[in-house]
Parts: sequence; structure tokens; C-alpha cells
Amino acid sequence: MRTGGCLCGAVRYEVRGALRPIVMCHCGQCRRMTSHLMAATAARKRDFHLAPGAPVQWYNSSGEARRGFCARCGSTLFWEGAGRDFVSIGAGTLDDASGLEIVCHIHVADKAPYDQILDGLPQVADGAFKVQWP
Repeated sequence: MRTGGCLCGAVRYEVRGALRPIVMCHCGQCRRMTSHLMAATAARKRDFHLAPGAPVQWYNSSGEARRGFCARCGSTLFWEGAGRDFVSIGAGTLDDASGLEIVCHIHVADKAPYDQILDGLPQVADGAFKVQWP
């Protein structure tokens, strides 16, 4: 089991299953939401549990997805795509991210001009990279 939460501690969550490896998203929406890029893992919805009363505010960022943040401190926490069986979780919100690794960069066609990707990992122009996890 993994746990995590926001900066102020008002939002807490648990993941009772495997987490996906970390994907770095460089899309314009993630850049605006985080001020740079989003490092996200993910959990199957059946394994993801928000603590009761967690003040998560959801923002419909497009017709295809919504983003969750703490209504108190504003921490960027989640991304949820319509019709998907998982919720993406900001990797930095985990209490312990040990054992997770970055596997790719997506939406690199939309990355900021100053953003240099030098780690040698796969780079995908859009979001069409499929990452497998149990």
C-alpha cells in the first residue's frame, strides 16, 4: 500500500495495488497547471481511495479529462481521463515513491522551448505511449 497527499495535509489518499511507472507529461495543460511538466504515476480506480472528507476540487480541463487539486492549498494532485480505468497521480504527492522509475516523456511536441530532455528515455510527440503495469 502507498499513501500520499497535498502540501497542507487536507487531502490524503491510499493506493492498495500496483502503481504505474512514472510518465513525464510536457503538454500545455500540464505546463500551466504545474508551471513546468507533470511527473505522474497512476493507479487503477479500484485500488485508489481518497480519505473521507478530502477537499478535492475537480476541474474539467477538456472534454476528455479532469484534474484534481486540493481546495485548500491548491496542490496539483490528479488527472482523470474520461472512460479510463485509472487515475493519474502526481508522483511528488506520494509519501514514498521508492521503486518507481521514469519510463518516458509524452506530448513532447508541446514542450516549452527551454525544456531540454536529456535522459535518453523514449519521447512521444503526443500522448500515445502505452505503459504496462499489473
